[in-house]
Amino acid sequence: MRERPILFSAPMVRAILAGTKTQTRRAVKGWPLEWLSPPISFSPEYVANPENHACPYGQPGGRLWVREAWRASPMFNDKPPRELPGFAPLRYEADNTLHGAWAGYGLADDGKYRPPMFMPRWASRLTLTLTDVRVERLQAISEADALAEGIAGHPDGPWHAYRSLWTLINGPGSWDANPWVWVVEFRRAPAGGA
Repeated sequence: MRERPILFSAPMVRAILAGTKTQTRRAVKGWPLEWLSPPISFSPEYVANPENHACPYGQPGGRLWVREAWRASPMFNDKPPRELPGFAPLRYEADNTLHGAWAGYGLADDGKYRPPMFMPRWASRLTLTLTDVRVERLQAISEADALAEGIAGHPDGPWHAYRSLWTLINGPGSWDANPWVWVVEFRRAPAGGA
């Protein structure tokens, strides 16, 4: 079974760990061709048919492994991630959890910050099993879906909180553009298996 990497910020990693994040939305790249004149749009039937597009995150039953910000022991500060040994002590930035046989001895405390994009597969602590994949317009997100995105604590509700988060990540005007997005639903796979 093919596993694909996916990046998550520290707050979203914490939401996955807490069990409150079971969806993610990512902009669809390459279509529709709305910049043409007249713009081309796709019918809901076209969009709903997975044969018309290949989701870069996989299909139901597939797996994603989470890349997140991390640190390795300072003794490895001069090594690129691809050269780190699998026993290197790690500390995950999202919640300061330590990983590795020697991590509890202070060996992962002050290492160099490593961005999520450079996390090797062996260092990932979270694997997600895809339960559903679909395409929809960004603004079609419901309150329930916003909650499943791990959103909480906004005075105007989760929909508005998600709108604010999307704009923060994707820039001004990104919400108003109402792009097509991949809606990837998942469950956290148990450690070490099925």
